[in-house]
Amino acid sequence: MKASGIAGGLRLLREREFPKLFGAHLVSWFGTSMAPIAIAFGVLDLTGSARDTGFVIASQTTAQIVALMFGGVVADRLPRRRVMIGADLLAMCAQATMAVAFVTETATVPLLMSLMTLNGIALAFHSPALIGFIPEVVAADKLQSANALLGTARSGATSLGAACAGVLVAAFGAGPSIAVNAATFAASAAFIASTTARRHAPRAPATVWQDLRGGFVEFIAHRWLWVIVLQFALVVVGVHSFYALIGPAVARASLGGAVDWGFIAASFGIGTLTGGVLALHLDVARPMLFATNCVLVFALPMLLLAATDMVWLIALGAFAHGVAGQVFGVLWVTTLHREIPPTVLSRVSAYDNLGSIALAPLGLIAAGMLLDGVGATPTLLIAASLVIVPTLLALVDRSVRTLRLA
Repeated sequence: MKASGIAGGLRLLREREFPKLFGAHLVSWFGTSMAPIAIAFGVLDLTGSARDTGFVIASQTTAQIVALMFGGVVADRLPRRRVMIGADLLAMCAQATMAVAFVTETATVPLLMSLMTLNGIALAFHSPALIGFIPEVVAADKLQSANALLGTARSGATSLGAACAGVLVAAFGAGPSIAVNAATFAASAAFIASTTARRHAPRAPATVWQDLRGGFVEFIAHRWLWVIVLQFALVVVGVHSFYALIGPAVARASLGGAVDWGFIAASFGIGTLTGGVLALHLDVARPMLFATNCVLVFALPMLLLAATDMVWLIALGAFAHGVAGQVFGVLWVTTLHREIPPTVLSRVSAYDNLGSIALAPLGLIAAGMLLDGVGATPTLLIAASLVIVPTLLALVDRSVRTLRLA
């Protein structure tokens, strides 16, 4: 990494275009971090059922899975800036409608599932476009610094948003928190609209099927890539179920409810902020080996919540998870940027996202059933095993252990 450390990050923030992308991340993730807490507690208050909460949250991930590959194709064909703006505006409309439904007490499980479906479609188009958009704004030798700074923006916003969500939900209910999220999507769209990026490289005309096949061929050509995506198919089930459903449900039943869970989620956010600063200085010879070892830390808050009701200790585990998760994320995205050709980057990113979240909806539904059926502790231990076991298996693979960046 040539442009590294705090100095390299500060130089990036003084450039003309990157601060706009940084600002979009900052505002959108502030609101986005509030939404899962607000939705989880909103549905739990509405129906009292962990199963219903699982169905609502799973609707977003299911829609994202269905639409992701088309999102990747569109982002590799059209200007990625326009794709991101459209996705932000769609998410804004869905979140604003959801906020009104909670405030006016007209929310129902089918309505919330429909709106979460729209959110999932928006994410399916935004995420692949973003991965491809970053190298259009940032020079190649500054990518790790850029990814670390963007992660830091997400982290600072996440920690503050989670803390605010706990207080807002406890004081006013779910609606106001979700309304803030809607406003931040509008602000993000405005930031992205003002950002100038390098033009797409011209590509030969192709059908949608040819584009999908070309992305898949590139995806399977990198063994380390698909091995880690398979690993994360299970890791994401455990982690997403924990933060979106299991944790809030256990906090509501055994801890101090939304305020305590907001504190734990904020600790995770502060950890990711710390991890982003550390990632500015990282220069590891084998990035995937280092990053995959970090994943083992993801299980720590689940194990602690299963073992104790001491909120500060669980929050400490969430903080450690945040540090490890941010370091993994920066190394992962930077490796994609350096190893995957720009013309196919959004499609490969879409396959990455698709594989990683493919089982998440089923995991959420299963988590709700397990909570209602066998209780909190067995459910937490199952979630932790979904992190630990596939990570140890991924470390067996030689391509993961030996990959070195050019």
